[in-house]
Amino acid sequence: MTKKLLILLFFLGSFFMQAQNLAWRTNMTDAIAISNEQRKPMLILFTASGVPDNLQNEIFKTPDFAVWSRDNVVLVKLDLSDMNASDSDREQNLKLKNAFGVEELPEVCFAMASVRKNKTTFSALGKIAYKPGGAKAWIAESNTILHPPE
Repeated sequence: MTKKLLILLFFLGSFFMQAQNLAWRTNMTDAIAISNEQRKPMLILFTASGVPDNLQNEIFKTPDFAVWSRDNVVLVKLDLSDMNASDSDREQNLKLKNAFGVEELPEVCFAMASVRKNKTTFSALGKIAYKPGGAKAWIAESNTILHPPE
C-alpha cells in the first residue's frame, strides 16, 4: 500500500512539475497594468522565430525560474516575427526593442512603466541575455539588476 502511494505521489509530482506553465503576456498595455497593480517590474523577452532556444530551455523552462518569476516579475514576451500580431503591435514592439537598445535576440529587459495622460513612460532597470551557467546563475544576475546593492 505504501509503495503504491509513493509511486502515485511521484507521478503526480512529476506531472505538476511539467505542467508549470508560465503566464507570458503578449499585450504591453495589459502587462503594464498588471505590473503596476502588482508593483512588480516587467521581464520583457524580445525574441523571434529562428533564434537559439538556450534561454527558453535552460532558464525559462526550469522550476527555479517558475518560482522566482511568480514572486518577482510580470512576464512579457514580444515576438518580433509574430505574423498574427497587428501592424501597430509589430511597430510598437520594434520601437520598444530600439528604445531598450536590444541588438541580439533573444534578450531580456527589466523595466517599470507608468501611464499619465495616455502617455507611457518606461524606466529601464537593465538587460540580460543568455549566459551558460543555468537558471540559478541567471536568476542571481537578474536579482542584482532588480535589487542593486546600495
